Amino acid sequence: MSLRKSEVQVPSPVYKDKSLGIVEPKILRGFRDLLPTDMIALEKIISVIKDVCESYGFIPTSTPAIEYKNILLAYGEETSKEVYFFEEPDGNMVGLRYDLTVPLSRVIAQYKNLPKPFKRYQVSTVWRYDKPNPGRFREFIQFDIDAVGTSSISADSEIILAIYDCLERLGPSFIIRLNNRKILNSLIVFAGIEPNMARSVFRVIDKLEKQGIEVVKQELGPGRVDISGDKIKGLGLNEVQIKKIEEFLSLPKNTCSEAIDSLKELFKSVKGAEEGIDEIKEIHDHLDCLSIPDGKIIIDFSIARGLDYYTGPVFEVVLTDAKEYGSVVGGGRFDELIGYFTGENTPATGASVGIDRLLEALKKLKLVKTKPSTADVIITIMVKDKLGEYQKIAKKIRDAGIKTELYVGEKTSIKEQLKYADKQDIPVAVIVGEDEFTRNEASIKDLRVIKKQKIEIGEREAYLKERIGQKKVPMGNLVEEIKLMLKK
Repeated sequence: MSLRKSEVQVPSPVYKDKSLGIVEPKILRGFRDLLPTDMIALEKIISVIKDVCESYGFIPTSTPAIEYKNILLAYGEETSKEVYFFEEPDGNMVGLRYDLTVPLSRVIAQYKNLPKPFKRYQVSTVWRYDKPNPGRFREFIQFDIDAVGTSSISADSEIILAIYDCLERLGPSFIIRLNNRKILNSLIVFAGIEPNMARSVFRVIDKLEKQGIEVVKQELGPGRVDISGDKIKGLGLNEVQIKKIEEFLSLPKNTCSEAIDSLKELFKSVKGAEEGIDEIKEIHDHLDCLSIPDGKIIIDFSIARGLDYYTGPVFEVVLTDAKEYGSVVGGGRFDELIGYFTGENTPATGASVGIDRLLEALKKLKLVKTKPSTADVIITIMVKDKLGEYQKIAKKIRDAGIKTELYVGEKTSIKEQLKYADKQDIPVAVIVGEDEFTRNEASIKDLRVIKKQKIEIGEREAYLKERIGQKKVPMGNLVEEIKLMLKK
C-alpha cells in the first residue's frame, strides 16, 4: 500500500554521539590547506603561465589522479618508495600520480592519432611521499609544458623561452641554468670512469652549487664526515679522475660562447662529444637572437638533475633572491621515457613548474598580492525590503566586468558591513539608502582612503561620519564612476 504525501515517514537526522568526543581538526604532515589569500594568488600565477603557454600554441590536457600501479612504475621500481599506493575493493593495485610525465607517456601510447608535434600543458595536483621542507610538500601542484613527437632542438629552445616569458611576467630575478646529458656522458669517458658509475657521479656533481667543490671532491673520492659526525661514503675515484672532473667543473663560463669554446677544447679527444656541445650551442643561438640579457640564461656544467631521466638538453631555474627554495622550474629532453609504453623511443621535451614552491617564493619577495577576496566592489544593504533592487544594482556592475559582492551577512549595521569589506580588502563600497533610492542615486566609498588615513590617524569612526573618500553619483553613471575610483 502506498502512503499519501502527508503519511510519508521522514527519517530523523543522525547525529554523532557527542560523548565520543570532539574530532580534532588537523591535516597530515606535508599537506596544507590553501585558504583564499593563498588560493587567489596561486590562481593568478597559474593564469599567467596558462596565458604564456597558449600564446605559444600549447593546448590543455587533463589526466586521472589515480593510475594503475604498473603504469606508475613503468620507469622502474626506484620511484615506488615515493608513491602513495593502495588496493581498490576489486583488488586492483593503484596509486596517486607522482608527476605528470608518466600520465603523458601513457596518453601518447594510448591515443595514437594525436597530432605530432603534440604541444600540451597540464596543471594538476601530484603526490609524493617526500621529506617536507620550505616550499616542498607531499601534495603539490605542477604545471607541465611538453612538446612530443619532435627531435628538433627548436622545440627545446621554445620550452625554455616560454619559461623565460612566464618568469618575466611574474617578476622575480632569476637565472636559467642549462646543461646537456650528452655532455655529462662525455665527461665519464673523458675522466675514464666506468659507465655503471655515471649516475652516482652525476648525483655528487649536482651538489656543487649548494656544497662547493671541496665537498664534491671528497664524495667522489674517499668520502667525508658531515657536520653531524656521520660518515658519508665516497665513490672511490682516483686522483686523476677527480682532477679531470674538477677541470671540467672549473671551465670558464662568463658567457655562453666562452663556455662552449672551453668545452670543445677540453673534449677535443672525446669521440661523440660534439653532439651535446652542438645542441647547447644551437639553443644558445636561438635564444641569442631574441636579445635576452646576459646572465639570464647561463651554461652550468654542474646541472645533473634527473639525468637517469633526461637524454639531451636539461635546465633548471633558480630565483636569485630566494635560493633557499631551490629550483622552481626544471626540464629537459626525455626521448626514451615514452618508449616504456610503446616499445620504441619517441622524441619529447618539456618543463615542470613547481607552483607551490613558486608561490611561497613570490610571497617572500612580495611579488604576488595575497588578497582575501576576489571582489572589487561590495553592495551594502541599507533597506531590507529592497533586496531585489540591490541584486539589480550588483548585476549591472557585474555585467560591466567588475567583480561585485552583495553583502549577505547577519550583522546589518553600516559599520559592520564596512568592517567586513575592510577585512576582505574590498576597495569600493556602494551605499544606497531610502533617500538614494528616491533620488535615483548611489553613494560610492573608496575604502582604501579610509584604510590609509586610519593608519595615519587611528580614528576610523570620525572618518566614516565625515564621508571621507565618499561621493554621490547618479545611478545611471554608477558603473563609470566605480571604474574611475578603482583606477585611482
